[in-house]
Amino acid sequence: MIARAQDGLLLAARLLLAAALLPTGIARALNVSGFALTLAGAGVPAPNAVATLAVVVQVFGPLALIVGVLPRITGVALAGFAGLTAMLLHAFWQFSGPAAAAERTLLLADLGLAGGFLIYALAGPGAWSWQGWRAGATGRPAAKPAAKPAAKGAPKASANANRPRRAKAA
Repeated sequence: MIARAQDGLLLAARLLLAAALLPTGIARALNVSGFALTLAGAGVPAPNAVATLAVVVQVFGPLALIVGVLPRITGVALAGFAGLTAMLLHAFWQFSGPAAAAERTLLLADLGLAGGFLIYALAGPGAWSWQGWRAGATGRPAAKPAAKPAAKGAPKASANANRPRRAKAA
């Protein structure tokens, strides 16, 4: 019962994390050139290439998160994306007054998302995911089978049984 609740909470967490990026990713995908202009205004080199790469990460990353495929790669990639965009787009130290406070809040929110993605990379997606479906009902990789005990009367294998033997010197 507890495992099912844990899997349900992991699914809810994946959906909430994806909801933080996917709508913006779709909006940026519909206007990549406008996003590239925003990046150019922030001084980002090669804004068209960066905008295209960001849109790919921001659309396909959350989809992989929802499905629960490649959690370590997805989590680390999305954490890096969130941290990098936080530093590039929310440079609060360049502002003063209320604008600085707003940018600092946005920077910390993006860094919080990065932390959530790292937790996902470490915890995994749970059984209610592609990875869990492939691993079986438990959502965990199958354990290696235990070694069979030797039959009665069979000679015991020594620790050196698998070592290559040296040829005797002449």
